[in-house]
Parts: sequence; C-alpha cells; structure tokens
Amino acid sequence: MPTKFIFVSGGVISGLGKGVTTASTALLLQNRGYRVTPVKCENYLNIDAGLINPIEHGDPYLCEDGTEADMDMGTYEKFLCKNMYRHNFVTMGQVYKTVIDRERNFEYEGEDVEAIPHVTDEIIKRIKEAGEKEKADIVVVELGGTAGEYQNALYYEASRILSLNKKNSVVHVHVSYLPTPSHLGEPKTKPTQLSVRTLNSMGIQPDFIIARSEKPMDSRRRARFALFCNVDPEHVIDSVDLESPYESPLYLEKQKFSEKILELLELSPKKLTLSAWGHMTDTIKAKKAKHITIAIVGKYFATGEYQLRDSYAALMDAIDHASWAQGVSASVKWIQAEKLEKGDLKDLNDAEGIIVPIGWGPRGVEGKILAINYARVNKIPYLGLCYGMQLAVVEYARNVLGLPGAHTLECDADTAHPVIHMITGQEEILKRRAYGGTMRLGRWECRVKNGSIADESYTKHHAYDDAKDKIVGERHRHRYEFNNAYAKQFEEGGMVLSGRSVVENLVEIIELPKFVHPFFLGTQYHPEYRSRPLRPHPLFLEYIDACVKRG
Repeated sequence: MPTKFIFVSGGVISGLGKGVTTASTALLLQNRGYRVTPVKCENYLNIDAGLINPIEHGDPYLCEDGTEADMDMGTYEKFLCKNMYRHNFVTMGQVYKTVIDRERNFEYEGEDVEAIPHVTDEIIKRIKEAGEKEKADIVVVELGGTAGEYQNALYYEASRILSLNKKNSVVHVHVSYLPTPSHLGEPKTKPTQLSVRTLNSMGIQPDFIIARSEKPMDSRRRARFALFCNVDPEHVIDSVDLESPYESPLYLEKQKFSEKILELLELSPKKLTLSAWGHMTDTIKAKKAKHITIAIVGKYFATGEYQLRDSYAALMDAIDHASWAQGVSASVKWIQAEKLEKGDLKDLNDAEGIIVPIGWGPRGVEGKILAINYARVNKIPYLGLCYGMQLAVVEYARNVLGLPGAHTLECDADTAHPVIHMITGQEEILKRRAYGGTMRLGRWECRVKNGSIADESYTKHHAYDDAKDKIVGERHRHRYEFNNAYAKQFEEGGMVLSGRSVVENLVEIIELPKFVHPFFLGTQYHPEYRSRPLRPHPLFLEYIDACVKRG
C-alpha cells in the first residue's frame, strides 16, 4: 500500500496543542491497526535541541538513539507507547546543512541551489524516509510554528508539493484557536478564517479544522467555519480544554475523527480499541485518597507555572504517571537551589519527597547538596537524576566518608577528591568546543545488583530487558561519571553501587540500604524519559510509594 500522509498545522497562536493533536491522531489510527509514525518539523536552525536552554524552548527530549529533540517527541512516545528516533525529528538546521554540504561536494553538479526545489526536496525526502524506516502505512507530520511565519514557509511548501498528483493520499489538518473574548461573551471565528486564508495563499486547502477553545463549539460557529473556510461541516472538529491532554484522543473520536480521516484516505475503518486508554484517563480523573508534595530542587525555573513545567517536562510527566498508577495526587514545590545556599531549608520541611534533577555547571550546586543532605539525614525519600546522582555522591563523600572538599570536576577542577570525573575522551571534545551531540547519549545497558532497591523495583514491575541477567536499557545524557577509583571506599562506607554499565563497568545506580534510609537512590541515567502513562517507570512507582508511606 502506498504511504499516506497527514499534515498538522497551527494557526493564530502557538501552544494550542498541535503536538497533542498529532499524537492523538497517530494513536487513533494506530489503535485501528495501521502502522503509523509521526514526524516533527521544527523551525529553528539548531541541528538538534541539545544546546538550547530549557527555559527558552522547554526540556530537550532524549530519544533511545541519543537524539536530543523537541518535547513533542516525548508526547508522541507517551501516546503511542513506542520509541521515537532521529528520523522522527527534522529541524531546518539539519535540512540546510545537508543541502549546503551537498553543494560543497558538487553533488548538484553546478546547479544554482535554491530553496525551491532543493530545500523542499530534502524535507520531502526526510518525511518519506521516516515512513520507509518504520514501514508505516501513514506518516503524521507536525509542522512547527503557525501558518504565516517566514521560518516555516518551506515546510508548508513541501507539504503542498507532496500533495500534488497524490489524490486520496494526503490530508491537511489545521489546528486553530476559537477565542471567546470576555467582553463579548461569544466565540469568534475570524482568527481562524484569517489563518486558513494564509494557508489558501500558499496553495493549501485544509481538509479538517480542529477548533481549540475553552468551551464546546456550537452549531453556528461550525457553520461559519464551513462557509468561510471552505471545509465540510462534518470536518470541523471541536477540541475543548480538557482536564488532561490524555483525554484528547477520546474526545476527538467521539466526533468520529479517525473514521473521517480514513474515509478521505480511502482506507478501511478497522475496529478501534481504546479500552486501556479509557481506563487510564478514568484513573487520572478519579478522586485520590492521598496527597503528597514533592520538592524539586533545580535552577531552570522561569517566571510562570507553564514555563516551570516545560523546563522539566519529562520529569513532571513521570511523576504524574506514577502518581496516577499509585492512586495518589502529587503536587510539586519548585525550590531554587541558589536560595538554599543561604542555609534556610524551611521550604523542604513539608515535602514528602525531594528530587534533584538534571543540571549543568556550578550555579546552585551547594544548595542542591544541602537539599540532598537534608533528605538523607531526615530520611526523606530522595531521587537523584543524573546530576542529582552525582551530587548525592559528593554529599556522601564529604559528610559520611570524611573527604573534605570532595567535588565533581565539572565544578572544581582542583578538588583533592574528584569523586565525579570526566568521561574518557570528553576532555579533547570540550577543548575543540564540540558541544553538540558529543555527550554519552541514548540507550546504554545496565546490570543491576541482585537484592537492591533498584532490582526489587525492576523485578516487581516486570521492567527488565533481560530478567535472568538483571539487565535494563536506559537513556543517558551526560559528560561526567562516578570515579571508580573511589568505589571501594564508598562501598565500605555503606553506599550500595547497585548498577553498572554492561560495557564500560561505569556506576549507573547508587543507593542506601533500606535499613539505613527508606528510599535514597540516584541514577546516572534518566528514567523519566522512558515513563509512559500506560507503563510508568518502576523507579518512579517505588519512589512515589515511599513518599506516600512517609506522608
């Protein structure tokens, strides 16, 4: 069967939920028995999201193959419950670099290289290759930004070119905003009319309009969309604000969205199975018997709640997934690490758990170490992720092993006790300022120590890749590691080095025994990137359970 393509564009304002719409569309079609893969077309000229400040563009999402991508990759993985890879993520920087490299290699044989057709051809090539690599029946392509931006015009042009002579093979879904100004009290369709007119000016006629709004759309608004946007009234889909984005596929399917798409693509509307997804959303909305507060001690906090969540998006999702599965509600208390450095730790008093997540550099480090010490001494459940594991090692070295000034070489190049040091080969990389994509990235296998907290967690939730040999594959994103020269000292001092990488024998997990602390565990890898709403990560499940028991 020839591959079919669905393009999802946005209008009026950003942040409407194109990613959720793309993921929901893909989920519905996948659950009808089709092989589906999503592709995100990002506007920026960065090659990937690895060097972007998380406050600027949110938490870079780490894929299984080491791709540092846009947060939408995480949305796709969570909805589809399958891994995304490099071919699912396209940036304009990747496209331009490929075209320019080809020109420098004389691969265009003296042609004058132009945006059209050479850049658009490269975009189309990447979209098609994603479908080929996944053997997909349908590729769902999310076009970054909004219609009318100069940055994404070539993506739109590529979608138009791809649709030529491909009758019944390409569908265009336009997600737009239906605002209800408070001083008027009625929804206004004009913003969407204008964004559709912009699409029309590029030679694109949307097949569907997804109307994002605070309240359900009425028949009058539907009729006006149909008339002024030249769209079948049955293809104007309501997308009201919901309690959880995971409800979106169910809400769209109440309007037979996937069935209508398949009709346009001339594909059979196979039976749809959404029972597990529906049960999960019911669990999310169910009243919770207990509530816990988790203190996240970090530094990538901006003004406003929305930005805070985006800076640590994968972590927040992992907490949610595990909390829902445990039947508890969890709220997060954001604590600036730098404020703790003044010695006032009262903000940690009412937390049932403490997490120190990913981070870079010396800013706020001593505050994080104070928070870790507070969690260890007061037996508050602690989870350290990447930097949070490394700083837990530093704290233990200083305060338990009696190694004054112990530190990570990332923060103190002259420390007498470099308990965290640089990965072999990274020093030369940094001298060349080759920062992009040069860390230890992606999935690496870890062997877990029998009888440890980590082992009990993976075993209990059937999460091992190889249960016999206690091996699990987890995702990494770092340049520094536990210094094995100190391993014996730590083990003799009571810390359990409960996980090591299969290939390099590097420490992946540290923990304290349960008779010392109810839950004190750190991972060099990032379990948050492998959490799914239908399959929460076992370490988060057990961490939340420990927080509940403390509460």
